[in-house]
Amino acid sequence: MRRPGQEKERDILQNLVFSLNATMPVFLVMVVGYVLGHRGYLPKSFCSAADQLVYHVALPVMLFCDMATLDLAHDFNVRFVLYCAGATTAAIVVLWLLARRFLPDRNLVGEFVQASYRSSAAILGVAFIQNIYGNSGMAPLMILGSVPLFNIFAVVILTVESPAENQHIRPAALLRRVLSNPILIGIVLGTLYSLLPFGLPTIAQKTFNIISNLATPLSLLSIGATFEGRRAIKKLGPTLLAAACKLLVLPGIFLPLAVTLGFRDQELVALLIMLGSPTTPSAYVMARNMGHEGVLTASAAAVTTLLSALTVTMWIFLLRSGGYIA
Repeated sequence: MRRPGQEKERDILQNLVFSLNATMPVFLVMVVGYVLGHRGYLPKSFCSAADQLVYHVALPVMLFCDMATLDLAHDFNVRFVLYCAGATTAAIVVLWLLARRFLPDRNLVGEFVQASYRSSAAILGVAFIQNIYGNSGMAPLMILGSVPLFNIFAVVILTVESPAENQHIRPAALLRRVLSNPILIGIVLGTLYSLLPFGLPTIAQKTFNIISNLATPLSLLSIGATFEGRRAIKKLGPTLLAAACKLLVLPGIFLPLAVTLGFRDQELVALLIMLGSPTTPSAYVMARNMGHEGVLTASAAAVTTLLSALTVTMWIFLLRSGGYIA
């Protein structure tokens, strides 16, 4: 007969194995990209074209599919969506203010802020919750409450803080960039489609899935192929600080608050993914497409992916030990 201590040890091991299975392949694809890039199979011209393809096509299609399958009429939880939106907004605004005040290199502010808050919510969220509960649960609502804000703030911050931009940006031009962001357009169109009384035709669904499946591998290969170790080491301090914010600080602030407000089980797991999952590869793609160097973002994506297996497992263990998730 198993003792309670053995049960906890088994749970910790299961969570660690699952987290490693979810995050290590992502990191290893970056390593493959690095090797292929140095061997000449992934030249910079290919990576640049791949970044454009992911940004303008694959990611918008992926997010459209995620949102188009959401049953808003039956699954909508106003309180949960508002908490996702509120926590996301508060985290981003505070990080931006602190980065502008304390980060010595102003050229890194945009990349630092995006790398510190922007999670792999759409990529890892559904997988994590399905593994624990057998269904996607609250992941689509978490995506609805956070991912549009991820992208809106990313466009604003990366535009305002771009080294290539004049700092006096007209509000109309900034609004136009937000409204024309292809990732945001994919989310909006998918959400609107979810309100229709019929789903996607099978042919369209399979076609979109094939296209959307390009997003993650192309982003990861490009990050690896364009990774420059010497330049990354020079930004090691901001990289580690962004990783700490992403994996420890944000979950450490907003998960206890969520528990206090009464969120439990699938809601907390979805919030954990929103707050504490690795920096999404699409952050690198967006940074590169908006005039930033991308070195800090790529480094943060690699470091958070490598460490997140341990930190996500830690958060799940703490939530389970407290009886907040089953």
